[in-house]
Amino acid sequence: MSDAAGGKILLAWSGGKDSALALYEIRKTGRYGIAALLTTVTEGYDRISMHGVRRVLLERQAESAGLPLETVFIQRNSSNEDYESRMRAALEKHRAQGVTGVAFGDIFLEDVRKYREDNLARAGMRGVFPLWKRDTAALARAFIRLGFKAIVTCADTKFLGGEFAGRLLDERFLADLPGGVDPCGENGEYHSFVFGGPVFSREIPFIRGETVLRENRFRYCDLILA
Repeated sequence: MSDAAGGKILLAWSGGKDSALALYEIRKTGRYGIAALLTTVTEGYDRISMHGVRRVLLERQAESAGLPLETVFIQRNSSNEDYESRMRAALEKHRAQGVTGVAFGDIFLEDVRKYREDNLARAGMRGVFPLWKRDTAALARAFIRLGFKAIVTCADTKFLGGEFAGRLLDERFLADLPGGVDPCGENGEYHSFVFGGPVFSREIPFIRGETVLRENRFRYCDLILA
């Protein structure tokens, strides 16, 4: 991949809406070259951490986006020290190959941004935040308007009814969100899996599996490659 004006970066990839929007924005501006999608997968579960999506679906996303995948495997209930050690090893490998930073889909959580920037600084890298301080209601509507397709894979029942897990992210979904819930789920109210849209060459086929409640709080909808 040839370098763009801002150099080569990794894109932190959760498989969800915000990382897909970040990819869209980066490609639209053309400022950076994306060396790979960087993701974490929980050992034993073999699923994207937090989002609960099977690794095979993640791999299909990367193929459809035309980008390499850098997978960092983390332990179940991983400590911060173990997570940071494994992530730093991955970052240092890419830094040796000319990668200068990592892009994230974060929007407004200042403490999360500082944590990421501090860890990157220790690896000699910088953070890129293409969605930073954008209006989340406008972002959610733009996501739909641009033709992205996503399904909710995890709903935090502290904020949302469990029936939100497994719903498509569309205008009806946004209209049904309770007051106080961020439209983009920036506070962790929900997580999603993007299966179609302008960053992909083809849709990722899947079927809905069972829904389960974990930790007496998080309702997950399993997705199975079709």
